[in-house]
Amino acid sequence: MTSNLLSTLLDQEAELQLHYFNNSTAWELGSLIKAAADQNAAPIAIEIYGFEQVLFSYFMPGTNKDNQDWIYRKRQSVMRFGHSSYYTGQYNLAKNRDFETIPHLDPKQYCAHGGAFPLRIKNSGLIGAATVSGLAQEVDHQMVIDALRKVVLAQTR
Repeated sequence: MTSNLLSTLLDQEAELQLHYFNNSTAWELGSLIKAAADQNAAPIAIEIYGFEQVLFSYFMPGTNKDNQDWIYRKRQSVMRFGHSSYYTGQYNLAKNRDFETIPHLDPKQYCAHGGAFPLRIKNSGLIGAATVSGLAQEVDHQMVIDALRKVVLAQTR
């Protein structure tokens, strides 16, 4: 099961690459995630980070400071390892390794819980991360995937 999931997560990273990214793209992506949260009354925090700055941030009612900490740690993991935070967690699980106890990683800086996804410009590389915090890790991850898929599709038209 885990190897199938890892393959699926890597396929998502290969598929969901942007043709371009700017402040308007960040706003569009964040707004799509917020609309989905509104529709589902999901108490999530959202961050779109690109080019070393936060370009979109929104905290739904029911969120708190803990969500901000989770967002930071998830985003940092994406920016360091270049994979979704969900992939990083599942990869370490497959290796029977507890990510948060790896000696050279500070668990206050990094975590391997789903919800942050790498933002890449096709043929250019990693430029940021889209992050959701507040629900089960696979749901946080899927909220980002669903919105990013819409943005990528709109960019191909």
